Amino acid sequence: MIDVKLFSGTESRNLAEKISDYYGYPLGEIEIKKFSDGEMQPIINESVRGSYVFFISSTIAPADNLMEMLLMIDGAKRASAGYITAVMPYFGYARQDRKDKPRVPISAKLIANLLQAAGADRIVTMDLHADQIQGFFDIPVDHLKGEAIFMPFLAQKDLSNVVFASPDVGGVKRARSYAKYFERDLVICDKVRKVANRVESMTVIGDVEGADVILVDDMADTAGTLCKAAQAILDKGANSVRALATHAVLSGKAYDNIENSVLSEVYVTDTIPLKRESDKITVLSCAKLFARAIRNTHEFKSIAALFVEK
Repeated sequence: MIDVKLFSGTESRNLAEKISDYYGYPLGEIEIKKFSDGEMQPIINESVRGSYVFFISSTIAPADNLMEMLLMIDGAKRASAGYITAVMPYFGYARQDRKDKPRVPISAKLIANLLQAAGADRIVTMDLHADQIQGFFDIPVDHLKGEAIFMPFLAQKDLSNVVFASPDVGGVKRARSYAKYFERDLVICDKVRKVANRVESMTVIGDVEGADVILVDDMADTAGTLCKAAQAILDKGANSVRALATHAVLSGKAYDNIENSVLSEVYVTDTIPLKRESDKITVLSCAKLFARAIRNTHEFKSIAALFVEK
């Protein structure tokens, strides 16, 4: 039988512990040493020779988390690990997935190259900012969907008056999948953004009069888009506005923005740990989903079985 080893990055320890609990196997021993200038040296304190090794870490800011993942992979590769999987619940730098202006990097492609160069044999992640990022890799990518967490949760609620909404044109496909699954209507918010993290204007396309609207997004960074969209929707006659976002980046004034907004609730997952609690933010755990993905990977079972179907 193939030996399986699970290891955690520093900032994702809480999520990794939940995943290991669902998986039924304790996390392996790894030590992250730091030199006085900040350089890090991960040390795997147990044999991984010939093992299926899974490193669990979201590559959230700061960039140390990405560097830590790369070094852990390299360490396992040089220790003759049999198969190395980078489990990245949140894949950082995914928003820079194309060259949309002169002299800018395609950062998502660069990160893909780095992970492969370090020695990763497989990537497991959830809700990439753009599906096509999977094509940046020449190794298998298991792209899990937040739908597998949010849809069962929403199915327990009364959705008879719900309309689903996309906070921008780019997220229409994501929001449409919820509208189709629950057989509800879809509206679109068209935003104008002149600089990053600041929305200048928002136009709602569709009828929301008297409806309870649920905004669907892949991440909430400053939450400016979600809050502006919620206000625009409420101004058009909606009864209430809630939001769901897989990745709770929540940087800058995000918490204040949400707490001072018309949003009644925001549902997120624990791919990124919250910096502080908020009465408006509800966290749903993705640990069970990733534990099943890890098991299906090393038991050569289908990952498609983890997707929500109707």
